Amino acid sequence: MFYGSVVWDPWLIVAQIICIQCLYYLTLGFFMAILVGTRVSMMSLVYFFDYATISISTVTGWCVIASFILSSVAGAGFLLYLIERAKKCLDFAATLYIIHLFICIIYGGWPTSITWWIVNGTGLALMALLGEYLCIKRELREIPISRLRSSV
Repeated sequence: MFYGSVVWDPWLIVAQIICIQCLYYLTLGFFMAILVGTRVSMMSLVYFFDYATISISTVTGWCVIASFILSSVAGAGFLLYLIERAKKCLDFAATLYIIHLFICIIYGGWPTSITWWIVNGTGLALMALLGEYLCIKRELREIPISRLRSSV
């Protein structure tokens, strides 16, 4: 992991965005299946993209919120392994949540619930900050140098 001159590679960036988005929704689906799937009779995309399901007034709503927050934590790990640069974590996390906002608008209209905005804003901040922290820890590790002993 040596970073020399920065090379502009739009195909790599698009591939990273697609990978992060897909992994985020896979982990969200995993957590939704565990937390929400046990509470409802049938899982659907409503729990992913409809702002009305994110509610603090029901236990199922809290399970949806927990799923989104846990997916953000997992997303920070994805940033660590796919993006690898601390200064790019905010860009990729924001891109993920902007794409998620567009999908939500297409699916269920403009999110009017303040809870939806708080949960997704918290998820964005958590993913970006934790991803940056993990990437900085990795970038600041000492470089191992093996020493050869001469038998003189």
